[in-house]
Amino acid sequence: MSADLLYSDVEQSLRESVRNLLGSRLTPADVMTGYDGVADHSALWKALAGDLGLAALLIPEEFGGAGASSREAAVVLEELGRTVAPVPYLSSAVIATIAVVVAGNESLATELADDTKTAALAVPLSATGANLELSVSLDGEVLSGRVTSVADASTADVLIVPVLVAGGGMELWAVDRAAATVDAVVSLDMTRPLADLTFDGASGVKLASGDTAAKAVAKALQTGAGLLASGQLGLAQWCLDTTLAYVKERHQFGRAIGSYQAIKHRLADLWLEVGSASSAARYAADCLATGSEDTAVAVSLAQAYCSDVAVHAAEEAIQLHGGIGMTWEHPAHLYLKRAKADQIALGTPDHHRSRLAELVDLRP
Repeated sequence: MSADLLYSDVEQSLRESVRNLLGSRLTPADVMTGYDGVADHSALWKALAGDLGLAALLIPEEFGGAGASSREAAVVLEELGRTVAPVPYLSSAVIATIAVVVAGNESLATELADDTKTAALAVPLSATGANLELSVSLDGEVLSGRVTSVADASTADVLIVPVLVAGGGMELWAVDRAAATVDAVVSLDMTRPLADLTFDGASGVKLASGDTAAKAVAKALQTGAGLLASGQLGLAQWCLDTTLAYVKERHQFGRAIGSYQAIKHRLADLWLEVGSASSAARYAADCLATGSEDTAVAVSLAQAYCSDVAVHAAEEAIQLHGGIGMTWEHPAHLYLKRAKADQIALGTPDHHRSRLAELVDLRP
């Protein structure tokens, strides 16, 4: 069966709801408060997760969720990418949620679905299924170890911790954030804050062990990488749309700067890149939703391509806005920071290109 890259009526309706809420509740000035250390976006997250029910999208109905698919979650991430929204949707409602659902823990999944709790998977933001090194070990019933650069850990209620056990196996534990030492890290993109976690005799609840635990973590990271591409697509689309509108209005030497051939060529190239990124991101979301045998290929393809497109779009936005694009007051810098941070999240483009070469048997 061929992939469906078009948006359904339900997906378009979801997009409209998310866009309207973000338009009324979030401005670039609100986003920039994160760089001043005074940000509090809990009300925005409560509206998205609770009022719109976005936290429950990927949770099955039998666990109290909406039973939606990765296609719907991808639409949400496109809109969050367009506004660089500082909310833990990717970390909690996608990555951690998938790990909990695959582990089969109904009680925690229900709490995530009704927005009683948020969660973070305790792995570095740069982690992939291929390069994940477990740094937390189990001594009896307590956890010890340190994990660096965990996204949104400082605001999560529960930490989902992959644990190394004797013999080299894995277990998955749920640990209250209060049981760990959380040290905030100054990161390039403060809309997705990072923190280092230290577990020193922390107690928790075991969610899964053995193959189930390994499958839960691998599925969570793969889904996160595939849907991150949709966030990168939304970011790139905003940069293209905003820059295109600006070059039509900005005049120099008596004419709109968008009428100059060099500007036209740059924007035409970017338009083609963003269109291709849309196809790649939608293909990854559809494969994740249908469980296609091409999922691994689609995810690595989307990440290898969309990461670089997002960075290029943000760079073009800053350069083609000229002097105003270099200022702190203009939001373009927020998009470049998010794009650069996303570029190394859940696997760099080089990692995914290497992975893609293996999957399609094009090894060097």
